[in-house]
Amino acid sequence: MQEAFQGLEPEALWRYFDLVTSIPRCSGKEEKIREAVKKIGREKGLEVREDKVGNVVLAVPASPGKESSPTVVLQGHLDMVCEKNRDVDHDFETQGIRVVRDGDWITAEGTTLGADNGVAIAAALALLDDPPSRHGPLELLFTVDEERGLTGAGGIEPHMLKGRILLNLDSEEEGYVTVGCAGGGDTLVEIQGKRREAPKGWEAVQVRVFGLTGGHSGIDILENRANSLKCLARVLDRAGREAGGFLLHSLEGGSKRNAIPREALALVSFPPGGTAKAEKAARAVEEELKGEFGATDPGLKVEIRPAAGEAPMPFAEETGKAVVGLILGIHSGVYAMDRNIPGLVETSNNLGVAETKGDTVSLVNCTRSSVNSALEAARAGLRALGETAGGKVTLEPAYPGWKPNLDSRLLQLFKKVHKEVTGKEPEVMAIHAGLECGILGEHFPGMDMISIGPDMKAVHSPDEKLSIPSTQRFYKLLKTLLEALA
Repeated sequence: MQEAFQGLEPEALWRYFDLVTSIPRCSGKEEKIREAVKKIGREKGLEVREDKVGNVVLAVPASPGKESSPTVVLQGHLDMVCEKNRDVDHDFETQGIRVVRDGDWITAEGTTLGADNGVAIAAALALLDDPPSRHGPLELLFTVDEERGLTGAGGIEPHMLKGRILLNLDSEEEGYVTVGCAGGGDTLVEIQGKRREAPKGWEAVQVRVFGLTGGHSGIDILENRANSLKCLARVLDRAGREAGGFLLHSLEGGSKRNAIPREALALVSFPPGGTAKAEKAARAVEEELKGEFGATDPGLKVEIRPAAGEAPMPFAEETGKAVVGLILGIHSGVYAMDRNIPGLVETSNNLGVAETKGDTVSLVNCTRSSVNSALEAARAGLRALGETAGGKVTLEPAYPGWKPNLDSRLLQLFKKVHKEVTGKEPEVMAIHAGLECGILGEHFPGMDMISIGPDMKAVHSPDEKLSIPSTQRFYKLLKTLLEALA
């Protein structure tokens, strides 16, 4: 067990969280964690179910005398967002997470921690060694590939679940119970360009925006944090105008569609004598950005330096202008607030990833909304922008939201248990993020669902951290709820 977990209670939960953090499990590459979960199930003599997309269920018999109690599904996802700071040497495909304890928090050394949603895996498995005093039949559902588009939940097969009570353990605020979430869909815009030799005397440089806060593109979108791709486009646009033009060689930024990008880098060339003017323009834009985002992104920096090594042949001038203009035109942030629930975002878009491969620059947008028509309207706007810029636009299939049911029997019981355990009722909320509940509710009609979890901060970023005392209280609440359901 890593030193960070030594002496923490409940021992079973932190022991399993230690196991989870030791296993590489980036989205789409959950094979090792799947095998570990199945091995635990087999060793404990449980029925192990799996489907074609890779979801796993461990079926846990009821405690003696509670066989007729309703079956309860406990659900979390196996994958994690794999993000690291640029200066951190870490291979997510072969290395586990290096965990540290910082007072009352568990965090990682320059990478995402994966408490989203490793804490659900750990809590569910801990129940096998540290069960409630009584409980009905349990189905521990571990889904795959949640972070890239909830595809595990989307492909779940009917034989996987018998229960119609579901506890989703993928929330991030203690004292709250989630009863609804936004739907969403991704939009890919690809700009195909032609490369040409740079005119004689043009100087290639790297333009970099870094040091941003980033964060979850649903939960944190209301914070109005800086988007590194949008910032980079502003720098390139101003620098190009001041320098007398620019040629784009490549542009990269972000790594996950559902994470606000923290860094972006472009390789560009400026005409003779233009680099100094571009640097002056970049400094001016940096000061403007710091003025706008100082409260949310105090570490924001813009840097221009000579290109390292030989630069690839640049795109034609019109391609660079089209890419930068498109990024400037794409709205990344909140479109509209909910008209009925104060403080809840209704519709938003996150320009999450830019990538240059060969002669193509690709932009990936993650759009969310609790209103299906608004979701499609926002994506239609992205399609129109992309096509106007001469790009190829692909609208990926959207996933459904989860409509709140305030009359839920499960919700009423949870509120009662929460008050008994904590002395106060929980806050009931819907969130502007994708949870698997909406999809699972479509696959299994009649499912009564809530989502709960302990306090986490800065998920999807290397600043992610998990509260130790909150996790302890969350686990106690979970066990008490299972006793009440029995």
